[in-house]
Amino acid sequence: MPFRMTEMVGCEFPLFAFSHCRDVVAAASRAGGFGVLGAVSYTPEQLEHELAWIDDHVEGKPYGVDVLIPEVQAVDHSVSADAIIAQIPSQYRDFTRQLLRECGIADDVGAPQGGSQAPNTSLGQELLEVSFNHPVRLIANALGTAPPEMIAAGKKYGIPVAALVGAKEHALKQVAAGVDVIVAQGGEGGGHCGDVSTIVLVPEVIQAIEEAGADIPVLAAGGIMNGRQMAGMMAMGAAGAWCGSVWLASPEAETTPVFREKMIAAGSRDTIRSKHRTGKYSRQLKSEWHDRWEAAGLPALPMPLMSLLAEPVLRALDQAAVAGNPKAQALSSYWVGQGLGLVKDSRGVGTIVQDFKADFAAGFEGLAANLE
Repeated sequence: MPFRMTEMVGCEFPLFAFSHCRDVVAAASRAGGFGVLGAVSYTPEQLEHELAWIDDHVEGKPYGVDVLIPEVQAVDHSVSADAIIAQIPSQYRDFTRQLLRECGIADDVGAPQGGSQAPNTSLGQELLEVSFNHPVRLIANALGTAPPEMIAAGKKYGIPVAALVGAKEHALKQVAAGVDVIVAQGGEGGGHCGDVSTIVLVPEVIQAIEEAGADIPVLAAGGIMNGRQMAGMMAMGAAGAWCGSVWLASPEAETTPVFREKMIAAGSRDTIRSKHRTGKYSRQLKSEWHDRWEAAGLPALPMPLMSLLAEPVLRALDQAAVAGNPKAQALSSYWVGQGLGLVKDSRGVGTIVQDFKADFAAGFEGLAANLE
C-alpha cells in the first residue's frame, strides 16, 4: 500500500523508529520501517563512525538522522566547559555525592566532566555536514524551530527536513520556516515533551496547517506502541507514526537489562515529567531518583547545568545496577513514555515492526467492517 511518507523517504511502511542506538535504527529499516538515529550527543567523529556502521548493516534500506542546530547561537565562546560546571552549586554536588556513597560508589565516578575546550556552538551544523556524506533520506531537528541553515541544506541535497513540535503554535512556526515534515509529539511521549495529549495535539496540528494553506505531512508521536494506535492516528489524518519508547525494551536498545525489566513490569502511571535530569521537563520512568530530589527540596538547575550534574551520576548508577547493586537499581531511570504499560515482554526490533504492520492492518479492517 503506498503512503505519502513512504514515497517521500523510500521506506515500505510509515513507522519511524527514533533511537539513540544504531542497532535499533538498522533493524527497523531492514524490517520495512524507517530508522532515525538520535545524534545530538555525538561528536562529528563519532557520528561518522555510527553512520558508516549503519550503511554496512541496513542492507540498502533508507534511514534518517536527528540532530540539533540551535535556533539562536547564544553560548559565549569565551566560557570553558569547566567554567560552566563551576556554576553548579555546592549543595547539589553534595547531594549527588551522598547518593553515590549510599550505593557504595566512589563519588568521583559521577563527577561532572569538563575540560578547557569552549563549547562548540556550531556542532549541530558539523553533524549535519557529516550526515550528508551518507545516504540519509531524512533530517530532523530535535528542538526548536529548524534554522535556515538546515532548511537550505535539505533543499540543496534533496532531503526532507522534519521538526518535532508539542503545540500547534510551534507547528505553524515550523511551517513558516519551511520544513517538509512535522512530528507532533504529545505529552505521553518519552524524553522532552509538552503537556498536550497526542489524541488532541495531532488533529489540532493537522487542522492548523490546513487552515494556514500548507500541505505538509504530520507524523503522530507520543504513547504510540502498536499498529492499532497508529491506524487510529492515521484515521485522524496523520501520515504515519514516530515512535521511540516502544524500542527500549528490545535487546538491541541502548538501555540496560535492569531498565528493561523495570519497564516491562511498569504501568502507564509509572512515568513522571521531571526537570531533574536535563533542566527541562522530560518524561522518564519514575524511580527513587525523583523521590530523593523532591524530598531534598532542591529545584532542578537550568539546562545545561542539570544534565552536566545528573548524567555522570546516572551512568554510574546504571553500571552499579547492572552489577547487582539493589540501591542503584532503585535509583535507575531512563526516558520513556506512558505507553510503556503496553509493553509486556522484550521483543526484537524486527518483530515489533512486523507486529505493527499486522496490528495496523487489523485496525483498519475492523474500521472498514464497522462502516459496512
